[in-house]
Amino acid sequence: MLFNSIEYIIFFPLVALIYFLLPKVKHRQILLLFGSWFFYAAWKPEYIILLLISTFVDYVVARKIYKTEKVSKRKLLLVLSIGVNLGILFSFKYFNFVDNNLYRILNYYNLSYSSFTNDLLLPVGISFYTFQTLSYTIDVYRKKISPEKQFIKFALFVSFFPQLVAGPIERAGHLLPQFNIKHKFNYERVTSGLKLVFWGFFQKVVIADSMARFVEAVYSKPGGYHTMDLLLVTFFFGIQILSDFSGYTDIARGSAKILGYDIRINFNLPYFAQSFADFWRRWHISLSTWFRDYVFIPLGGSRSSTKYRIYFNIMFTFVLSGFWHGAGWNFLTWGALHGLYYIIENIILNKFPSLKVIDNKFVKLFKILFVFLLVNFAWIFFRSPSITIAFTVIDRIFDFSFIGITFDKQSVLLNFLLSVFLFSVHLIERKKDIVTYVSLQPLLIRWGIYYVMAFALITLGNFGLTEFIYFQF
Repeated sequence: MLFNSIEYIIFFPLVALIYFLLPKVKHRQILLLFGSWFFYAAWKPEYIILLLISTFVDYVVARKIYKTEKVSKRKLLLVLSIGVNLGILFSFKYFNFVDNNLYRILNYYNLSYSSFTNDLLLPVGISFYTFQTLSYTIDVYRKKISPEKQFIKFALFVSFFPQLVAGPIERAGHLLPQFNIKHKFNYERVTSGLKLVFWGFFQKVVIADSMARFVEAVYSKPGGYHTMDLLLVTFFFGIQILSDFSGYTDIARGSAKILGYDIRINFNLPYFAQSFADFWRRWHISLSTWFRDYVFIPLGGSRSSTKYRIYFNIMFTFVLSGFWHGAGWNFLTWGALHGLYYIIENIILNKFPSLKVIDNKFVKLFKILFVFLLVNFAWIFFRSPSITIAFTVIDRIFDFSFIGITFDKQSVLLNFLLSVFLFSVHLIERKKDIVTYVSLQPLLIRWGIYYVMAFALITLGNFGLTEFIYFQF
């Protein structure tokens, strides 16, 4: 079920109404759990079995880990949890990639190999809920949290519908305790949540989907375009992916807020980052902190004995992050590029530490633009259907045989205006989130903003029910 669908517009108010009418917390938990399973099954009913397997395995394993003192048995149980979860993820997401590349390598050396390529459809949200439930088991293993005794609560933690299919990836210590609270209907909280949902919808159907028209046209046939078109589309995709994913997160956070739940912020003005380290503290925060806590630090982090080991830890984490996004050399290259950015930045700042403390507006602006440009260059690999198409796009960008714009000029202008609007909102959000900022304005200005945005949503919005970009991961 898509957030930007008629089904969700019917589903969510109905769930919220019944939720607040139910007097007991336990009954509300059951409602949300079955509502979440219905939400997921609406996409492809049989794939809910995978969600239930991950839920059941980690519920049982975590409780056994907690009761076991023997280190070897605890590790064995943890390996079981990791093996089951990553095994399912590998089978559906990575098997064909590994199988196809193994076939090519062995065929190159004239070795016989029969390909086992499967036609399994990638389950929506599998990468997100796999990481969420894995973090729970690992935290129990590390004795950071106690295992949840009630299966219904744990199952709800894994499948809570606002953030089930594209995050944010929640931690048990933050979300689980909230299910014990009987949230009363609160007018201010509900209206604040609705405004956040509205802003999320606007980002998706007006800004992101407007950019998507150009992006889709170019990446489906990149050889037919030249320098300026491709530069524009590279910029537009940077805006599209931010608006699309941030829009999804805001709808998820707003929906949860209406019900009384707090979901973590996943974006914090990433295109205002002044370094690549800063960018990854602002972009897809729940995933970047997941890789930090469960991959980078266990490898030794930045406290390893040699600088080369630190660089290895950085590169390995970023490449793995790229592979999490998709089974393709384009995603691996995207991750490796960010790893390279991060390492070079680390080397430069270690050699010239004074660069860290320069307090000059022009220098700050230069750093923001520099990071923005290189992040957008890396997005080429992320967006391309294959590594070959990515290099075709890059090659055509540097083909100066024709530097004019072939796109419709009015549509290009509209996209630029939407981009300026988005960055203007982000400038405001450096001091106060946009929902709070608008809510504090005088009545006429406040409702004027609402009406203008509603008009833009109706007239410019793309209601073709396009999926959110991160649904594919």
